[in-house]
Amino acid sequence: MSARLPSEHAVAVEHALKTLTHNRRTGSMDGFTYDFTCPSPSSYPFQWAWDSCFHAIALARTDTARARAEIESLLHGVDVHGFLPHMLLWQEDLRARASQDFRMAVWDGWKSVSLAPPVLARAIERIHEVDGDEQWLHQVLPVTCRYYDWLHRTRRTGTGLLAIHHPDESGLDSSPKYDTALGIESGTGPEVARAWHARMSDILAAYSPGRRPDSDLSRHGRFHWADVLFNSIYADGLARLARLVARAATYGPDAGRRFAERAEQVSAALMRECWDSEKGCFHDLDLLAARREETLTISSLFPVIVEHIPDPVARRVIDDHLTNTDEFWLPYPLPSVAANEPAFDPDFTTEAIFRGSSWVNLNWYLYWGLRARGAREAAGVLAARTIAVAASAGMRECYGPYSGQGHGAVSFGWSSLVLDLIDAEAREPGGER
Repeated sequence: MSARLPSEHAVAVEHALKTLTHNRRTGSMDGFTYDFTCPSPSSYPFQWAWDSCFHAIALARTDTARARAEIESLLHGVDVHGFLPHMLLWQEDLRARASQDFRMAVWDGWKSVSLAPPVLARAIERIHEVDGDEQWLHQVLPVTCRYYDWLHRTRRTGTGLLAIHHPDESGLDSSPKYDTALGIESGTGPEVARAWHARMSDILAAYSPGRRPDSDLSRHGRFHWADVLFNSIYADGLARLARLVARAATYGPDAGRRFAERAEQVSAALMRECWDSEKGCFHDLDLLAARREETLTISSLFPVIVEHIPDPVARRVIDDHLTNTDEFWLPYPLPSVAANEPAFDPDFTTEAIFRGSSWVNLNWYLYWGLRARGAREAAGVLAARTIAVAASAGMRECYGPYSGQGHGAVSFGWSSLVLDLIDAEAREPGGER
């Protein structure tokens, strides 16, 4: 990082580096030396898949050896079929807590049996961009390809989109877009969090007998969903993986074709199944109810990051919603739910996540989406406000979109993505270097 940073940026950098150091966990299991960054020592002490990818992206700006180790530790959890768990429970003494606190079934003795959004290819690309280590790229690509093949083979539905089996596989856990499907009344008090946890426990109990990573859980009729954010991240990852594979000398120029074709297919499915031309946004699909879920959340914006989504469509999402001051363009954007939705909870009074607070990881994705669409001014404002809230409130799980107050877990790892935002903005013409 540059030594000539504006003071606010320097404070955010200090917070981020302190958190990445504080949250580091190392050790060995069955002869493998792990080295990962837990999301929050007090709240989330394990290795979580999409969190680790974000940690690696942040670390790529400061310590590429640690960034590579983060990914290597994550990939050690991929099984022979390609399944990458949401959680890796390296610490044996904490495994009982995982089952109790996070309502998860342990698979293979030390893994969760559920998924997380597939950020992996994006993280590998960023690390390789920074250090150019071809040997490391050749090391991680085969297992990464196996993982994306597993997703295509196991979770693809007749819509052309991937399915998730319960809300927290989307990464958006308690989002109000799931309320109807879960039978939750969209209130504004802590009863919402209690109801969500109860419904999740019911779903996972129904799934438990004999559940495997590749089980067809749609047959239970509990929850079967095509999530726009999950599929946008998947399509983005496929396109990046295709280029990584094509650039790797040992694979040959045509090796990434299947991933490139799948990226186009998922993008086409997002347009065909989820695009609402009247409202100018995207909607998830409740596959059990055979309907679109029209609650306006940050998911509705996420296809902006997908390169094969037509530019006029992306520009309409940006102009009508992302930069709309009645919806997402708030003092500390971007809230996880539009401000004009009845379920919008900007002050975390529900004690449930992704119901209105702003999140650095979602801002990070959409920052790069804005830049790719040529909306550099909006991207710069989004970065500046994200950095400002991280500097003032520290590395928190999420932030109030009006107050900037930190919500949820403390010493939260993926908020260190401000390191990538700061570096990216410093490289802009006229930026500090």
